[in-house]
Amino acid sequence: MSTRAAGLLAGYLADRVLGDPRRLHPVAGFGCTAAALEKLTYRPTRVAGAAHVCVLVGAVAFAGRLLPRHTVVVAAATWTVLGGRSLEREALAVHDLLARGDLDGARVRVRNLVGRDTSGLDAGQVARAAVESVAENGSDAVVAPLFWGAVAGTPGLLAHRAINTLDAMIGHHTPRYEQFGWAAAKLDDLANWPAARVSVLSTMLVHPRRARSIVATVRRDAPAHPSPNAGPVESAYAAALGVRLGGTNSYHGAVEHRGVLGDGRAVAPDDLLRVVRLHRRVCAAALAVSVAATLGVSALRG
Repeated sequence: MSTRAAGLLAGYLADRVLGDPRRLHPVAGFGCTAAALEKLTYRPTRVAGAAHVCVLVGAVAFAGRLLPRHTVVVAAATWTVLGGRSLEREALAVHDLLARGDLDGARVRVRNLVGRDTSGLDAGQVARAAVESVAENGSDAVVAPLFWGAVAGTPGLLAHRAINTLDAMIGHHTPRYEQFGWAAAKLDDLANWPAARVSVLSTMLVHPRRARSIVATVRRDAPAHPSPNAGPVESAYAAALGVRLGGTNSYHGAVEHRGVLGDGRAVAPDDLLRVVRLHRRVCAAALAVSVAATLGVSALRG
């Protein structure tokens, strides 16, 4: 196996077994650095935001380029940037709260996964929010890093996580970040575009009997979603699970209709158990695709 493929596999297994590092997480350090730099670079313009993003992402990619090309280094970088186990933990925590009848607790806990207003959601809506987050963030936090790790090794892994983190920090439609965060949001869309399609493919691979339904649902419903990446992934998950996602959400007091994805039944709390199982299988399939692609390129070069 090539160094890159072995590192991706080892890092993926480390995330499955250990989850995110509990202390001194490098991503948290990057976030602190980005916040400190923002005090110097912030201007309510797209140019200032683009410069802010270029400096941070460029620095991280360059640092990744300087690291040794060893299996252990690739594995450590992969483990650091993946977020699959933590995503599952949060979704299962929401399920447990709903199963105990603690709707208020579930409304609070699901905020770790979504940015929408949750105070008025019923149990089904809380479950829908969590299912949508597992679908979208599974692609962003697992499939996309694996894709860029296969394409560009350690620099790709670190640069993608930097892009994803900056989007989470400043890529918002708020008065402060409408212009400054524009570049972060657009770059995140671009970086996650191929991975979202790999996620759809992986969903089809693990649900072959519903492959036609998945393709039809993605083609029909994904364009109604405002995100070019969340739309296809959530549509694929909706078809695979036989549920209906999307609809009306509230963000900071503004009501937004994101289109209905899928034509199944409404989401129920127990669907959180099903979506976690689907997420694990989709991520494993994406890992297999990434490792196979890396080995294939290695063989061609050889």
